[in-house]
Amino acid sequence: MTSFVPVPKGSDFPLENLPYGVFSTRDNSQKRVCVAIGEHVLDLAAVSQLYPQNVQAALQSESLNALMGLGYEAWNVVRTRTTELLTKNSPLEQNSTLVKSAIIPQSECQMHLPANIGDYTDFYSSIYHATNVGIMFRSKENALMPNWKHLPVGYHGRASSVVVSGTPIRRPYGQTIPVENAAPFFGPCRLLDFELEMAFFVGGPETQLGERVPVEQAWKRIFGFTLMNDWSARDIQKWEYVPLGPFTAKNLGTTISPWVVPVAALEPFLVPNYPQDPEVFPYLKHTQPFNFDINLFVDLKPENQEPTTICKSNYRHLYWTAAQQLAHHTITGCNVRPGDLMASGTISGETEDSFGSMLELCWKGTKSIQLKGGDSRKFLQDGDEVIIRGYCEKDGLRIGFGKCADKIFCIERSVPCTFEIAKNIEHCLFTGLEDVLSESLIPNNNGRF
Repeated sequence: MTSFVPVPKGSDFPLENLPYGVFSTRDNSQKRVCVAIGEHVLDLAAVSQLYPQNVQAALQSESLNALMGLGYEAWNVVRTRTTELLTKNSPLEQNSTLVKSAIIPQSECQMHLPANIGDYTDFYSSIYHATNVGIMFRSKENALMPNWKHLPVGYHGRASSVVVSGTPIRRPYGQTIPVENAAPFFGPCRLLDFELEMAFFVGGPETQLGERVPVEQAWKRIFGFTLMNDWSARDIQKWEYVPLGPFTAKNLGTTISPWVVPVAALEPFLVPNYPQDPEVFPYLKHTQPFNFDINLFVDLKPENQEPTTICKSNYRHLYWTAAQQLAHHTITGCNVRPGDLMASGTISGETEDSFGSMLELCWKGTKSIQLKGGDSRKFLQDGDEVIIRGYCEKDGLRIGFGKCADKIFCIERSVPCTFEIAKNIEHCLFTGLEDVLSESLIPNNNGRF
């Protein structure tokens, strides 16, 4: 099949993809549901009358929550019909008036969060990332906590600060203790980091409190995947972490890409699940593969300079699958709702160039990343833009996620803080992170970084 809407060679958004998003335009500020096709979007609200009646209201909504809530069978109906409408010689192509109003260049679109996110959970599912952090702060022999291979470790994040790509991130302020046994001081974060992640949106009707989602059925509850950057203030995190885990160091902002790629588009790129040893409990065991060969890249772009690719990783490095994450999340009977967001945790690979955070790439500040423009980095500076990209590719088919990109705001110099102290410890902050990031970052319960 061929789309009547032009799709440039190498585009992230061919007819086989059709990721969902929410957009508005200068001429029409109302948010509408859409799919991406090539360099355009199809306004699903504008063509909703061409779909079965039971999905029309969802396509006319201002977010994807209603469509997510309809469930797996309805998603297939919408995807099949959308493919038909965008194929050459379709009824839509032959309606020039409707084409003019419903097919809109992406360059004219303002993208918004795809869904109203009620709850956000962040997992810790890359064995390489967890091992790296464990080696840094404990030892190679004691890298993984005892529970790590038995359950998908995670924590509840802050849904209100999840933002769409293109939303600038302000450098956070907070309490830090850069030198052990010294008094804390208040000031701007100096160890600002990114985390390369992906996330999925939960779909299907809301479950009842006490209801579990079985692992073999969980994939039908996963609406689609998106790119994510889980911004992290490492020095703030160090002081506040014990005993309950991340708090303000993680709520400064979490960026996701505007496009949600449906599971159906990713099926050609299924790969075997990561081998799990020891054997997991039956409620986490699933025989069907639910891991994907998704190439992931992180570019770092200082202000007015070229971007440098600093990380090349892959989604297949995750030890725990999304189906296992959802099954474990609900094993206690926790109810989930359409639009809930669940993230993978930092996706690091086995090699140094595949590490998914500055913490790992610079190995807690003991080395620097060299950039194209001649600059170097150990952590993020004001004006830096972090750009996450991802795509699957096989046999001439490319399924992409677009990009997840945000820029760091300049710090607010007007806020009172102990800058003289900060200057005196700057060498410690940026070259001797052994003194800055102590083992207390990873408590002995099941600490996550």
